[in-house]
Amino acid sequence: MSFLGGIFSMLTLGLAMGAVTLGAVLYIYGRDLPSYETLAQYTPRTISRVYSAEGRIVDEFATERRLFTPSEEIPDLVKHAFVAAEDQNFYHHPGFDARAIGAALWEAVQTRGESVRGGSGITQQVMKNFLLDGSRSVERKVKELILAIRVEQVLDKEDILELYLNEIFLGENSYGVTAAALSYFNKPLSALSPGEVAYLAALPQRPSNLHPVRNYEDAVDRRNYVLRRMAEDGYIDAAMLERERAAPLLTVQSGAYPSFRSSLPPRDYFTDEIRRQLSANFGEEEFFTGGLSVRATMDPDLQVNAAHALQRALENFDRGLGKWHGTLGQLPPEALDEEVAWREALAAFDAPRDITLDGRWYPAVVLEIGDAEMRLGIEGEHAEAPVVPRADIDWIPGSFDDNFDRGDVVLVRQRSGEDGAFERWTLRQVPEVQGAFMAMDVNTGRVLALQGGFSYQSSVFNRATQARRQPGSAFKPFVYAAALDSGYTPATIVVDAPIEIDTPEGLWVPQNASGQFYGPTPLRTGIEQSRNLMTIRLAQEVGMETVADYAERFGVYDDMNPFLSNALGSQETTLFRMVAAYAMFANGGERVEPTLVDRVQDRFGHTIYRHDQRNCVNCGDLGLAEGQAPLIQSDRSRIMNAVTAYQLTSMMEGVVERGTADKAIELPVPIAGKTGTTNEAKDVWFIGYSSNIVAGCYIGYDTPRPMGGASGGGVCAPVFQEFMEPVVERFGGGEFPVPGDCVFIKIDRFSGARLPDDAAGENVVAECFRAGEEPLFGVTFDGGFEIVGDLPLVEEVQAASRNVTTSTGGTATVAPEAGFGTLSSGGLY
Repeated sequence: MSFLGGIFSMLTLGLAMGAVTLGAVLYIYGRDLPSYETLAQYTPRTISRVYSAEGRIVDEFATERRLFTPSEEIPDLVKHAFVAAEDQNFYHHPGFDARAIGAALWEAVQTRGESVRGGSGITQQVMKNFLLDGSRSVERKVKELILAIRVEQVLDKEDILELYLNEIFLGENSYGVTAAALSYFNKPLSALSPGEVAYLAALPQRPSNLHPVRNYEDAVDRRNYVLRRMAEDGYIDAAMLERERAAPLLTVQSGAYPSFRSSLPPRDYFTDEIRRQLSANFGEEEFFTGGLSVRATMDPDLQVNAAHALQRALENFDRGLGKWHGTLGQLPPEALDEEVAWREALAAFDAPRDITLDGRWYPAVVLEIGDAEMRLGIEGEHAEAPVVPRADIDWIPGSFDDNFDRGDVVLVRQRSGEDGAFERWTLRQVPEVQGAFMAMDVNTGRVLALQGGFSYQSSVFNRATQARRQPGSAFKPFVYAAALDSGYTPATIVVDAPIEIDTPEGLWVPQNASGQFYGPTPLRTGIEQSRNLMTIRLAQEVGMETVADYAERFGVYDDMNPFLSNALGSQETTLFRMVAAYAMFANGGERVEPTLVDRVQDRFGHTIYRHDQRNCVNCGDLGLAEGQAPLIQSDRSRIMNAVTAYQLTSMMEGVVERGTADKAIELPVPIAGKTGTTNEAKDVWFIGYSSNIVAGCYIGYDTPRPMGGASGGGVCAPVFQEFMEPVVERFGGGEFPVPGDCVFIKIDRFSGARLPDDAAGENVVAECFRAGEEPLFGVTFDGGFEIVGDLPLVEEVQAASRNVTTSTGGTATVAPEAGFGTLSSGGLY
């Protein structure tokens, strides 16, 4: 008995010592553990998605590709598969499976450490992924065990499984089961077959070593193991087990399904600009990980139209130069002899694949060069013979041998005949000349299309928002706006005569584009024909400080230098700013802020940004009479008198009807606009608008250099015309609204003289004058510049300083001498 008592005492003491030791270990390792309470506020890194105005996904941004899915929306089959594969007793154990841990220890002992598996259940894996590091140590395992026991006391099994299924990495940059289902099968979770679910459940242990193509046999074996476990646990029946085990593993990676990304349009300048702006507003971390839902203002059809219109103008200009620079690089010689080799090399080659002008453009490699034709290897599968005839390069000096080498990578597209049938493959090139285009709603500021260059994949630099260029004559409307708001009228006479100005950089002698002088001319004709000398004299009369204030008020510049040369657009700005400013002319002078985003919602569906702040008074009134529209209250501020805006719009209608853009614009609705051509045609512009849409274009080399005989009316205005044709068909357009305090008087647009009310003819125009303001006819302004005495001009009246009534009812001084010091360098326009 004493012997048995001794053994009992030793066991008791051993158990007590073990308990004390275990308690001490748990106490020591449990003191400084991270708080598991953070799991209750789980906010995983999730994908931010951009949607079109119609609700279609157009782009995604993420550092970890994850789509959070609540537990109640995850199908039971998915849950069962992961439980069967990773933690058979998950629903029954208190946070850890003692039997699984014991089996893992026994296996490690038997193999003398060569085979070590964790034995961690789902709850323990959640602790490791969320609260601990991934080190393989006894200390980490103990901490993991302690946390698992604690968290099981505050969270139910479904909450823990939700954390696990949304956080776990499953390969292919996919985090969580929803993103993985799209990455591997391009399906929602509810559409997965048991075999597909089993494959996803097989991935957690070895996501990099179970690739469905590179490791196909291992992937199938592991999938079948999970299927067997699901059958043993009663989640699927025997018939389904055999059927799914016999099925091949078909995935996006094997080409069986199209990828989810392929269903989205290629990333372009519009969505990348959204990324840039929202990253600045909300922070880059929040944008890429916050799961934002961004409703973009982009109209997908108009975005394509904008891209094609700009690309066509750039390509036409480039091909007109007769220079081939389209070789993108070369494939190595060893890759050219076998089709498999050159196809693999071409697929990996960095070439633009987002161009669809007149058909999709494909990368191709030159395989054989002959006198009459050149044989290519073209990306993709095509029934047509991959040859380019010599006639295709008639616009380039020299032969195929002179311009190409074997292995060159080029771009090609199919060319069709008049009947639409395939004619031949034709070589294309990304032009050296670049440009940008933008269109927006004049009333809401919603940007409908934004194209920042020829091809986003060729150059991500967004020339619509990032390129600062000289607007040239496209800036002149702001000079005229300042004058019209200072008491001038479209009939006011300004001298068109030579000017010489001494500056610290030397003598500045601005010229009209024609090189001629036209004497006293009405303001209307000055803007229609884009007269530089009249604009300078007008800016001198009004004062460049006033002009600068208007340019800043409209957002063209943040800080405009008050130099006379800037009246001709020598200070650089962006197309984005210019188009937004013209929108304020079009809407009658009200401030409008351009936006690429209608609304931003966070991961919980709460709206955190909304562009349109207008209030709909009776949108909820179901008793509105037939034909009665809801009342929208707008709090937009007015930055220009409505009469001034209408006068300026009327004058710019003349630019389109008979001025510098008359041969390029022909649309069935009234259009106003202004061309711009800078010194030596380094930049060419056209910005125009209907009663509801404003759009603008600029074209020039990234490093400015002369473009020969290019002009805004000849190069950019056709882009506006091509884009606006379908826009007018969809959105229409009407007469520009006439303010109520407009009084129309007919004048001679050549002399500015008043004409009888019944006058008619090409020289007659009905001008709007402010009600109650007597028009001043017969006075000529020269800006205070001396005019050469023997210049054959008509008689003029030199005006002394005078006070005039402004459009807001105040007074302004119009002085002939308005010197403002030095001028900026350059000899523009």
